[in-house]
Amino acid sequence: MSLIKRGPGPRHRHERMTVSADTTAQEGGFEPEGPGREALDVLYRFVAALELAPTVAVHSIDRNGIVRYWNHTCADVFGISAAEAVGKPLTSLASHLDREADFLSTLDTVWRTGRSAPPRDWHIRRLDGAERWLYSTHFPVLRDGVPQQLFCMEVDISKRKVDEAELLAAGANFRQLFQRSTDAIVLIEGNRIMDANPAALALFRCAGKQDIAGKTLLDFSPEVQATGETSTVADAAVTARAFIDGNYRYEWEFALADGTHFWAEVLLTSVTLDHEFLSYAVLRDISPRKAAEHALAMAARVFENSRDAILIIDRQYRVIAVNQAFTALTGIEAGDVMGEQVPGLHSGTHEPLFYQQIWDVVAVHDHWEGEVCCVRRDGEERPVWVAVTAIRDSAEQVSNYMAIMTDITERKRAEEQTRHLAEHDFLTDLPNRVLFLDRLHQALVSARRQHSKVAVMFLDLDRFKGINDSFGHHVGDAVLKEVATRLTGCVRGVDTVSRQGGDEFVVILADIGGVDQAAHVASSVMHAVAQPVRSNGHTISLSVSIGIALCPDDGLDVDTLLRHADVAMYHAKQNGRNAFSFFNADMNAHVIERVQIENELRHALSNHEFFLEYQPEINIASGRTTGVEALLRWRHPQRGLLMPHQFIAVAEECGLMVPIGEWVLCQACSKARAWRDEGSPVVVAVNLSGAQFLHGGLVHSVDEALRQSGLAPAFLDLEITESVIMRGDEAGMATVAALRARGVQLTIDDFGTGYSSLSFLRRYPLTKLKIDRSFVDEIAEPAPRADGAASASLIPAIIAVARSLQLRVTAEGVETAEQLQFLARHGCDDYQGYYASMASADPDLKPRA
Repeated sequence: MSLIKRGPGPRHRHERMTVSADTTAQEGGFEPEGPGREALDVLYRFVAALELAPTVAVHSIDRNGIVRYWNHTCADVFGISAAEAVGKPLTSLASHLDREADFLSTLDTVWRTGRSAPPRDWHIRRLDGAERWLYSTHFPVLRDGVPQQLFCMEVDISKRKVDEAELLAAGANFRQLFQRSTDAIVLIEGNRIMDANPAALALFRCAGKQDIAGKTLLDFSPEVQATGETSTVADAAVTARAFIDGNYRYEWEFALADGTHFWAEVLLTSVTLDHEFLSYAVLRDISPRKAAEHALAMAARVFENSRDAILIIDRQYRVIAVNQAFTALTGIEAGDVMGEQVPGLHSGTHEPLFYQQIWDVVAVHDHWEGEVCCVRRDGEERPVWVAVTAIRDSAEQVSNYMAIMTDITERKRAEEQTRHLAEHDFLTDLPNRVLFLDRLHQALVSARRQHSKVAVMFLDLDRFKGINDSFGHHVGDAVLKEVATRLTGCVRGVDTVSRQGGDEFVVILADIGGVDQAAHVASSVMHAVAQPVRSNGHTISLSVSIGIALCPDDGLDVDTLLRHADVAMYHAKQNGRNAFSFFNADMNAHVIERVQIENELRHALSNHEFFLEYQPEINIASGRTTGVEALLRWRHPQRGLLMPHQFIAVAEECGLMVPIGEWVLCQACSKARAWRDEGSPVVVAVNLSGAQFLHGGLVHSVDEALRQSGLAPAFLDLEITESVIMRGDEAGMATVAALRARGVQLTIDDFGTGYSSLSFLRRYPLTKLKIDRSFVDEIAEPAPRADGAASASLIPAIIAVARSLQLRVTAEGVETAEQLQFLARHGCDDYQGYYASMASADPDLKPRA
């Protein structure tokens, strides 16, 4: 262990100390704040009671009889200072004249029994030849029931002995002394009080002798008063002891009629007065001393049994006492440090002047406390809270210093755990947003100082919601943990990977060279994430979209960089996902425009800005119009006519697609009913977005649209994209079954762009499928597709699949006669597109019967 030594001096060879860097100086001193401050104050008061007791000499010895503690009063009584006494055998410091063997026997009894010895007088001779009478009490200090030290509290009664001798020698003058004595004296015949002097009447608070005469001393005992038992036997025993020994000294607690108690020292002496054999008792009120002894005994027990290590240091900075907790904490035995100067400094963590400041604070404020690194003898380091306090005597002079050391290892560990939980994501253990923002702030400060660059990467797993929905959240959690591990492996130790929530991660690349280095890291991340993840028997393929912003190029502050990285990530997703993108001004303008469109979309329905156009579906064989597809248009008050690709994606992302889709459904059904009433019964096709299909109220919305319009279900065709139908969950299958049960037709839209299988499609009661226009566009092109397959061979294959499922086939995007002839030659049922629309001059597209 190490404390701090003021000024030069020898250093202890075992231990060293450092003061925690978070200890701060305030107003010229250190602000004391630490664990259990009230407990430290209690310890301080007890230890100060031991050290500064003005009338009681307190010392302690170990089992070998070696002095371990020696207070200031001991130095006055024995004529030996603490520095000279500590570490030496007690028997070498004074002799007990002809009772040395009796004294040693008394100590041995206390050690063996673990019980205090009755107080008694001892006649000693000091080393300087002076003789003293001491009234001594010996008691053990126990820990776990085993005596650890033997404390002795002694009062110098040399003057009192002289007074007693003079009283015995007074003889004929006894009566005069009896009346004038300031000590309480009572005359006893047999065992009852026959007379009492004025001092005795005052002590027992008696108005006259009649209030005490005839009673025994034990009648004033609280035990006798409580039980009502007679005191004759006990009184007789005490009186007999006085006549046998000539005098007998004991201490007794007395209780008065008014309920107050006091302790008295009783000297019972046998005398012959006027030829009568009597005894007299001299009583001295020792209540203050007993209270002091009780406090000192309590202090000794607290000192030895305290879980905090305690050192008492003299004015020369020498250790004069340590408790057992000190050895447990530091690994240093008491004998190795007693009498030595406080161990010096060896760590070198701070300059010596820093440690000198601590003593300067104690000199001014009488106190310092702070966190210290305690290095045990075996080399283990432990954080310790140390409180150093100056102990002053009655003259306000520093007599000692006390250091109380509290092991805060567990508290520090708990604080660290709490801090970790507060700053890290519970699932991946990556830094959370709180710690991330702090580190990004520090990285930007460092970059400004060193004129370097910092990159912020926003990462979002592509289609992660589908993993949770398809395999369950436990698999999703396992995927997130694996991704966190992979991301950490792609960056340096100085970088930070943080999970912001859900499937969003953010990476800080500190002190990078520039765009090329950021691009390299992004490529590494994409490659790492793309490796299949195996969890719970499933093999899952992943991809990630990444947005990158650099400081100072794309922003100088935290908020700007994060916003721009998010914009870049959104741009990467808009461009097909599984890519990374750097921020630029055009992206920002695009995002701003998207936000504006979102805000304007929220008012478009209520402002009646939407309308529908209808594109005919024509039977190839007959040329007759068999149905129409309702197409949504937005007549924007400032932007003009907007097509679906300009706002549908925004509507889906901001949650507006369901109410917009319900409006389209109602309008289309009403129009189809009107055509039917005019004699043109055609089927109206309405596109359903993924949000509508997954919405629990789709079936109810269809029922309402059909009810309000009066349209028969057979004249409503709902078009669902291949990607939506291929989810294959129970809710989706139930929705399809409910719609077909009502007679509504169901079509797979954009067939060929997804990953459907024949066996999967057979599970759904579909009506027809539509060939995506991308296949139709390539009919006249001789070059093969990128995957090596020619469109001319794919379209017949798609038609063959539809025939095997007993579905009608409609081709989208037909614009030329050549395309129509190809489709007719391979058995396609219907077509739609620009070529079909030219056949109708009616702006409402009133179909031909």
